[in-house]
Amino acid sequence: MTWTTRIKLAVGVVLVLALCATLTLVLNRRESQATSAQATIVAEEVAVGTDYAGTIVESYVEPGDAVDEGDPVFTMRSLLLAHDLSIGVVSRKATTYEVTDAGEMTVVAPSDGTVAEISSTPGGFVQAGDVIARLHREGSTTVDAKLLLDPADFARIAPGAPVSITMPDQREVPGEVESISVANTRNRAEATVVIDSATLEQQAGDGLVLPGTPVVASVELHDEGAMADVDLAFQRFLQRIGL
Repeated sequence: MTWTTRIKLAVGVVLVLALCATLTLVLNRRESQATSAQATIVAEEVAVGTDYAGTIVESYVEPGDAVDEGDPVFTMRSLLLAHDLSIGVVSRKATTYEVTDAGEMTVVAPSDGTVAEISSTPGGFVQAGDVIARLHREGSTTVDAKLLLDPADFARIAPGAPVSITMPDQREVPGEVESISVANTRNRAEATVVIDSATLEQQAGDGLVLPGTPVVASVELHDEGAMADVDLAFQRFLQRIGL
């Protein structure tokens, strides 16, 4: 056997071993992940309205606008409000509104957030108690994911577990398990997992990061097997090289 043949044989053995190791890591990674059957971006919704019927005079925001707590959202004019103001039933200023002598009320944002919906435009009449705008509260963007798991796999999910969130454009966003609830379905655990993601929160309201957007969530299951440390090192290596 020539040296050339020996070298080719050695290279072939190394390549086969590397391929086997890679396939083992990939298989182990799949076994240590649970992928959502359904997952959606959600955010806490805040309704903005008034206790008085009247006419919208001016709207200061549009859907998609970011607002800070106290920013004006709309101004309305109400004869009943003017009457109540004259007899002292309502105050001129509160945390969610300001009132002029003419009976015009400017309603302000009750919290920081993003305008999700405006249901009335200037000139439109609204009834008392109507919701005129809806906000998505800042800091409340999460992912609700439903997973079907075997009972043993459910025991391997824990708060704080890493999650990979795949957006509709195939972009992957990191997150972590915030909370877990479960119901039993045909001897399987139907887990509802709330996923927190600082990256999604930073991008809330931009592009595809909107409540209702469907995503895919892959949750890392706790692994104490022989390959756990090797798999973790392999994952970190892939992250470093951008894969």
